[in-house]
Amino acid sequence: MSCVNALQLDVPLNEAGLPDPASWQKAVPIIFCSDWRGENTDDLRETEVRMLWSYKFLFIRFRCRYREIYAYKGGNSRRDKLWMRDVAEIFIRPPGRRLRHYLEFEISPNGYWLDLDIAPNRKTILFCDLKSRAAIDPDASVWTAELAIPMNCLTAFFNPDDSWRVNLFRIEGSEPNRFYSAWHPTHTSQPNFHVPEAFGELHFLKAPSSRQ
Repeated sequence: MSCVNALQLDVPLNEAGLPDPASWQKAVPIIFCSDWRGENTDDLRETEVRMLWSYKFLFIRFRCRYREIYAYKGGNSRRDKLWMRDVAEIFIRPPGRRLRHYLEFEISPNGYWLDLDIAPNRKTILFCDLKSRAAIDPDASVWTAELAIPMNCLTAFFNPDDSWRVNLFRIEGSEPNRFYSAWHPTHTSQPNFHVPEAFGELHFLKAPSSRQ
């Protein structure tokens, strides 16, 4: 099974409550640019994801190359049905949850975000006290976004020795050229990210200074 690694943050957060650029560079990048079936690779829609953690937060940084931006006007707040336009997404299932009970976090190029608790026949907003930041670089055709998700929004008892289940996704563009990409392909006939059987593993790596 494929895995992603989150590296323990070993320096203070910046004034926005997020990791500084040097900390992000220490995290191992995960890169994907194929569709949800693992086909139709498009380097101009490449998504790079880096992850860091502390005992208080899980941090995710998306760096997204794009062909076009299709986003709602405004930003920097929670917005429902965000997946109808461009987003980067992470689905997370901490230990102790049933297969089809997991958490979904989305962020758009202009900073809208969404936090959801997903279970069979139920989808509810988590109302996490998220910290976020997003920016678009039109000259490079790249947008970046960062999320700081409180650990107490994810699990009641965080143990970095546990392995979690996770998948990473991206949606870009409007129909009929909408592009659905996935780190771990779901292999469904139509675009569908809600396939927890396809989740990979998330491991929490301790900072060198904290290792015994």
